[in-house]
Order: sequence, then C-alpha cells, then structure tokens
Amino acid sequence: MVINKGIFMMKKIALILSLLALVSCSQITQKSNPQSFMVGATLWIQNAAEYRALSYQAFNFAKQRLNTDLKYRKHSKRRAVVVDVDETVLDNSPFQAKLIIDGESYNRENWKEWTEKANAHGLPGAVDFLTWANSQGVEVFYVTNRNIGLFDATYKNLKTAGFPVKKENLLMKTTTGKKGPRRKQVLDRFHIVLLMGDTLGDFDDIFDGKPLDARATLVDSKKKDWGNRFIILPNPLYGDWEWALYNNNYKITPQGKQRAWEKHLYPEPLN
Repeated sequence: MVINKGIFMMKKIALILSLLALVSCSQITQKSNPQSFMVGATLWIQNAAEYRALSYQAFNFAKQRLNTDLKYRKHSKRRAVVVDVDETVLDNSPFQAKLIIDGESYNRENWKEWTEKANAHGLPGAVDFLTWANSQGVEVFYVTNRNIGLFDATYKNLKTAGFPVKKENLLMKTTTGKKGPRRKQVLDRFHIVLLMGDTLGDFDDIFDGKPLDARATLVDSKKKDWGNRFIILPNPLYGDWEWALYNNNYKITPQGKQRAWEKHLYPEPLN
C-alpha cells in the first residue's frame, strides 16, 4: 500500500513537471516568434464586430464631411476624394490568415499570387460611400503603393468588389513609395475634400520614415485635420507603425524585433 502510494506520488510529480515543461516551451516559442501578434490582429479584423463598427463609422463620417462640403462650400475646382487601397477599401486579411495557417511570411511572390486572384472584398461601408460620392459628381482617386505591375489585377479587384474606379484614377507605385507627388497630380486639377487611409503616409509625406516620438508629435500638430480632412482606418496587421518600433530597420532580425517589443511595452502610464 505504501509502495503504491509512493508510485502514485512519483507519477503525479512527473506529470506536473511535464506540464510545466510544455508551458515553458510554449512561452518560449510564442516569445521568439516575431509574427505572433499577427494571429490576434487577424482574428480581430476577421471576427470582431467592433472592427466592422469602426469601418462603418469611418465611412459614415466621411459621407457627413463630404456632404457638408457639397452643400456649403464653393470651390473653383471639381471635388475629389483620395483613398488608399489595401486595408482602407480592400480587406486583405484572408491573405494574412493563409500565411499564418501555412506557417509562411510575406514575400513578393505570395503577395503577387494573392493580388492576382482579385477577390479581396471591400471594407464595410467602403463601396456604399464611394458609390455615393461618385453619384454626387465627386471624382474618386485610388492612391496605392501596390507596384504598377499589379495594375490590371488591382483594377479588376476594385471593379469586381463594386467600387467606382477609372483606370486613369488608379495611381500606383512606380519608382517611389512616397505618395505626395501622386496626391499633387490630383490637387493640381481638383479640390481634395478628404484623404482616407490606414497609415500616416496616406495623408502627408512628412510622416514617412520618422521615429516613434516624431510620428506622435506630427500627429498632434495636425490634430484639427483628423476627422475633418483626414480619416484613418484601423490596421493592426502591418504598416509604418510597426517599422517605427524597429527604428525603420528593414533588415532587423527576429531577435531584434523581440527586443523592440519588450522595449516598447509599458507596464506604467507614459508621462
């Protein structure tokens, strides 16, 4: 009886030690994975009703701002609305989900394969807003940093998703990722009522390549524009916000990313 009890205790201790080892390994694996945040971000975009609500809110507010401009302001130029494409009007979260499931990371080949399918859906409220804007005589421009080689697939996707799009109004990346020159092309001919995007560079080139503190300061300097001329959509999946964590070091290692995460997690409120 004593022997059996001793054996039982030994088995119990062994089981506990095994469980602790599994938990420890799981934590190490999760901690060392520089893309682990992508799982939560993708789940949130694809499943959270709050994300849909934020998207509807952005486009509803855009309609209010544009309608006010149409009713009460006179301009010598025709009106235009300028929107980014990815994560502003088209939802690429299925691409991110597939990368997670397949254990892959973003690269030019798998991104090209996804975009050429041309089946990304519009964000909630996006098609309705831009269709309404177009019906009011407002020109809609799509300024995207998709490479010009993806022009046909991007145009097809926007058309298939129901967006009002003209080929001449789809302004894609050629030699530079800075969007200022393309926005100026629009501004030379039109009065831009609204800019809509998911990253700060969609609104002004002054944000490009800036470190974290400078980005926050510049956002504060333009606080009157947010919700007036600028309307931003939520995108926790990727973007300049993440690269700013790494001091815009595009060659950073997974271990370097992990150190940056730990550095920028604040257990106490910032001053």
